[in-house]
Amino acid sequence: MELYSLFKKELKEELISTEKMLSRVPADKMEWRPHEKSMTMKSLAGHIAELPGWISMALTTDGLDFAKGDYKPAVVNEPGDLLKILHEAADNAFKQLTPENEHKMHEAWILRNGDIVLKNYTRAETIRMALNQIVHHRAQLGVYLRLLNIPIPGSYGPSADDHDFK
Repeated sequence: MELYSLFKKELKEELISTEKMLSRVPADKMEWRPHEKSMTMKSLAGHIAELPGWISMALTTDGLDFAKGDYKPAVVNEPGDLLKILHEAADNAFKQLTPENEHKMHEAWILRNGDIVLKNYTRAETIRMALNQIVHHRAQLGVYLRLLNIPIPGSYGPSADDHDFK
């Protein structure tokens, strides 16, 4: 099976859990953070929502240089923005995960901050990192929600709270 097809399938599956989790973000807790070193809920949820966009970025650019200021985090004003951002980013990713782009998967993609190379990946490794980041940060968001006594939806099966959602 080609990589584009595997990534497309995985993204489709992860979007189901991600939509459920992002839909639980409460408007009155957008600026809440569990610790001073933690992101606010708004920043964390916005980052999760935009992460599928890294898939299309991996297939349409040679890398990202933070020092150039090209990266702009998603603008989130209210919880309703999260699913819009997620769906737009995912739509763009699906448009790039095509048989025509399979040949690009082993080409270089570099994440840097000026002269400092943070990651020297292939495009496929960048896509894998983006998918891993969705799962990782979604789990962080689950901790935020749990600390606020907001029920957690299941990701790969039911959660301890799923009996409350029929």
